[in-house]
Amino acid sequence: MPMTGGTEQTTTVIIGTGLSGLAVAAELRRRGVHSIVVDGLDILGAGQPANTASLQRCDAADSVSLRERNEILRHLRNYAASHQVDVRNTTRAVQLTMVRPVPGPPADGSSAEGASSHQWEVHTPTGILLADHIVLTRCAHSQLRRMLSDFGITVGRNLVAAMRAIGIYLVGVGDLITPSPKEVLRQAKTVGQAISAKVHPENAPTSMTGSFAAVLPA
Repeated sequence: MPMTGGTEQTTTVIIGTGLSGLAVAAELRRRGVHSIVVDGLDILGAGQPANTASLQRCDAADSVSLRERNEILRHLRNYAASHQVDVRNTTRAVQLTMVRPVPGPPADGSSAEGASSHQWEVHTPTGILLADHIVLTRCAHSQLRRMLSDFGITVGRNLVAAMRAIGIYLVGVGDLITPSPKEVLRQAKTVGQAISAKVHPENAPTSMTGSFAAVLPA
């Protein structure tokens, strides 16, 4: 249920309501992991507090595969509506803040071993979403490196591994080339498996096979 103020707890916040966001939300839904999908982060001004960062929007057009993308997006929207995926198209993430988890078992009931080493606050105009995992679907790698630098995290060559270590996952995020729709679905499946394994380590490897891509038209 959309919040009307205050703080709301969830397992995963997906930032981006387009193809990438809906694809990973569908994967998580199939695996029994709750998520909330919100619109992308805005550009914020300077002078933010420590452990806080904002991301610019990078909406690269993909004219070559636009028809395929739109067809897949239509199916994903139908899936989200029929399976009660929590998609909040009118809620925009405006700030992302890293916070340390409170000692004790995670709020979602998963084991401590499966919990992320950080928790995240996603600030919106109507309140704060608190989550163990964040999925980003926009922005170039250079922006992500700057974001991690703002958090005081040193990044080596493997940006994706550095982000996963703190509970941030990337789906559909390209540096120079926007991933194809099929590649986005592959990434969504991989991220869905990774988050599910942390939330439900007792079920890893998951007994659920396949992916949302299997129900899409060839």
